[in-house]
Amino acid sequence: MTENDTNVHQEYAAVDLGSNSFHMVVSRRDGSNLIVVDRLREMVRLGSGFDEQNRLSEIACERALGCLTRFGERLRGMNADCVRVVGTNSLRLAKNALLFIRQAEEELGFPVDVISGVEEARLIYLGVSETLQEDLGRRLVIDIGGGSTEMIVGDSAMPLYLESLYMGCVSTSELFFADGKISKSCMDKAIIAASVILEPHIAIFQKLNWEDIIATSGTARSIEEVSRESGWTEGGITRTSIEKLVDAILQAGHVDELKLAGLSESRRSVFPGGVAILMAIFKSLSIDHMRVSEGSIREGVLADLIDRRQSQDTRAETVKSMISRHRIDEAQADRVCDTALLIFSQLKKVWKFSSRDKELLSRAALLHEIGLMIAHGQYHKHGAYVLEYMELAGFSRQEQRDLSLLVRLHRKKFHNEILSGLDEDRILVLSRLIFVLRLAVVFNRGRRPEDLPKIKISAADAEVSLKLDSQWLADHPLTHADLEQEQHYLRSSIFSLKVKEMAA
Repeated sequence: MTENDTNVHQEYAAVDLGSNSFHMVVSRRDGSNLIVVDRLREMVRLGSGFDEQNRLSEIACERALGCLTRFGERLRGMNADCVRVVGTNSLRLAKNALLFIRQAEEELGFPVDVISGVEEARLIYLGVSETLQEDLGRRLVIDIGGGSTEMIVGDSAMPLYLESLYMGCVSTSELFFADGKISKSCMDKAIIAASVILEPHIAIFQKLNWEDIIATSGTARSIEEVSRESGWTEGGITRTSIEKLVDAILQAGHVDELKLAGLSESRRSVFPGGVAILMAIFKSLSIDHMRVSEGSIREGVLADLIDRRQSQDTRAETVKSMISRHRIDEAQADRVCDTALLIFSQLKKVWKFSSRDKELLSRAALLHEIGLMIAHGQYHKHGAYVLEYMELAGFSRQEQRDLSLLVRLHRKKFHNEILSGLDEDRILVLSRLIFVLRLAVVFNRGRRPEDLPKIKISAADAEVSLKLDSQWLADHPLTHADLEQEQHYLRSSIFSLKVKEMAA
């Protein structure tokens, strides 16, 4: 069987750890098409499990991990490059998210990427674009999740404006309908609260002149289903249908009495909050009708994952854009990257580097001087801040954190304490990548396209031996001095560096 034959039958999986529900979709490639072969969904209400310290409760974590055990069984044996797990608002906010992520990764057998709200919006828009049957012009996409609401305006497959707002069906329901009672006063307050959050963004959305409005996610699909079953709409959601839905919810008076046709029992408790948010959007943007899409973040994750496999990685485009926008010396970045990968290749086996480690090192090398746009003094600190907090399309929060750490520690003293708080295994991998990047930067301090010496490097755990031509060292006294300085800096790390001279 050829590689192409294997790719045709390759399965891909996307797992969405949402604040309300966990979803998994497994698809198989059939030529240029994706065929869904399995779907799993469980409403775990992770976002309803926060305590007073903004930590996920044990009960919520138990529900979630039980679900992931079942998901993990389905994913077992799949290629790691064909599976992506993303965490959204609850894992962005929870103080104990790192502990939960460790447990989740054990149950799933795959890493969990926590993504920013804007990255979530990008993936939602991509998922909607991939599944739309017809293009009716510039579109506004709305996704009301459990803890956040994403709103995106775009043309075809290209998002133009992305926004993530801190309001969702779970959080709004808990805030205004916590005891299950539904009154006109509480509903009005919920709609007003959502309108207040929307207000700073309304003018921007209106100026973008969208022609088509598309809602997605479980909240929107449930609202459409109830409206259709009740005879208030033949398709999509209208201003009239949602007004009638609000009246029906008020008439029920309590979430336990929300026995509306088309509404699942599991969604009842968070339904009023989701309806209030959508009502606020209808009013704030003077909307008369919106259609509902089946595509959402999971389909977007799948499409993005396949793009990565086909060398169309959004992250590569983001790095390229950053180099251009921040006027990074591209020639110098390439030199440092090439040297880093040369050293990486010689240490790969003994330090057990992975393909993901190689990607991280390459991107850090290309962006290591991004802080120079602010100032030369302490530019490694400026660059680290930019890479950690800037919205970088395609990157998870963990990927941005790791990029930031490599750039922060690529020069001057090796501050081990900056890595504290991470898993021991992750600290070791990052420390080794930082070591490689530091050496690459030292060898390219001259910023000239001259030939590097023949570098021979080996390691026994953290004891590193570097062999260089003696004549080359004699001809490059500044680099020789820099290597001696690097030996001094590394005393505060786990590494020791021995430089040995070889005869030509």
